[in-house]
Amino acid sequence: MDQLFTVGRSVSVFPLKAFYNEVDIDLDFPVKLGVGVSSRNFKKAVDRNRIKRLLREAYRLNKQPLIDFASSNNKKIIVFILFVDKALPEQETLQNKLPLLIDKLIKQLNEITVANT
Repeated sequence: MDQLFTVGRSVSVFPLKAFYNEVDIDLDFPVKLGVGVSSRNFKKAVDRNRIKRLLREAYRLNKQPLIDFASSNNKKIIVFILFVDKALPEQETLQNKLPLLIDKLIKQLNEITVANT
């Protein structure tokens, strides 16, 4: 986990920021995901848990392009998505922003793949 934040790269689409890293270890799935919310911005655990639940649901509905990219390029990717806004989000906001974040993430991973080839 520490390696993800120190060595990994990041991409952001407000109010989301994703840290990601390609790994060589054997994973169950091509993409592993974690979500987080700052306790500095949201003092109540109820609010943090709600945001994390909304993030996981938005990812579940929009994850297929990322999984397809990782599978077709034989990559193992670890992703951690942070919610960085200070106001509680609407579900629609996350449903609209997460596909943009995933597309941006795929573009950066593709650039890395092309550069390494």
